[in-house]
Amino acid sequence: MSNPNHYEVYAIRYAENTQRTRRDSFIFDATHDVPHDIDYFIWVIRNAERTILVDTGFDSGEGARRDRPIFMEPAQALAEIGIAPESVDTAVITHLHYDHAGGLAQFSNARFHLQEAEMVYATGPCMCHQVLQKPFTAEHVCQMVRRVYEGKVAFHNGDAEIAPGVSVHKIGGHSRGLQAVRVETAHGPLVLASDAAHFYENYETRNPFPLVVDVADMLDGFDLLAKLAGARKLVIPGHDPLVRQRFPAAFENARPDVRRLDLGVV
Repeated sequence: MSNPNHYEVYAIRYAENTQRTRRDSFIFDATHDVPHDIDYFIWVIRNAERTILVDTGFDSGEGARRDRPIFMEPAQALAEIGIAPESVDTAVITHLHYDHAGGLAQFSNARFHLQEAEMVYATGPCMCHQVLQKPFTAEHVCQMVRRVYEGKVAFHNGDAEIAPGVSVHKIGGHSRGLQAVRVETAHGPLVLASDAAHFYENYETRNPFPLVVDVADMLDGFDLLAKLAGARKLVIPGHDPLVRQRFPAAFENARPDVRRLDLGVV
């Protein structure tokens, strides 16, 4: 009999950026001018009883403002695989950067799970520094504030269980209140690292991503990811195109590109 607290986990790619080099991905790198693409994902955790969205991505308007065109609106991408945006009642926001919280408005019925430290960071004195402001969009942060006043935000201070078999874990580093998501699957605990590890190489070689508020937290976070996951291969980076090579397609000839993560690597 299958465990009711085991989940299927999906990565849904809705955008990419092919105009980057390795200097954009690694602090320490001797080949900084070599091209280094990035993918943008949202994630779905589901079983027979519940569906949980992890992050909301960003919409076409935000993509145009930042010169980051998208393949498909995140809400539409979910609808394409049979998940109506209005049916999403639980969503984890790993942090408030534009590419993770830029689609909040598309999920009007969701209750969002967020680290306390992230809201403090995104609305506090650190945002007086333009370089720290850059990955945030004020309107997204204001949308989250409005959700607080509507009673649709659950704040966490560190580790917390979202549902049986699904928990969040504060890591920080890339952003003050960055959290990863640990999910129980039939193949063992899987960790959606989000931007605690943008790429496999960040995590596997302990080479930090350049956009970082606390390097020590980021390095400690790499170790925590390893402890949380049941196996090294079940740490899923937030932006690595290699995810599409290492995990099977969830649906044949599907649009958008969806990868099934809980089945293990190809």
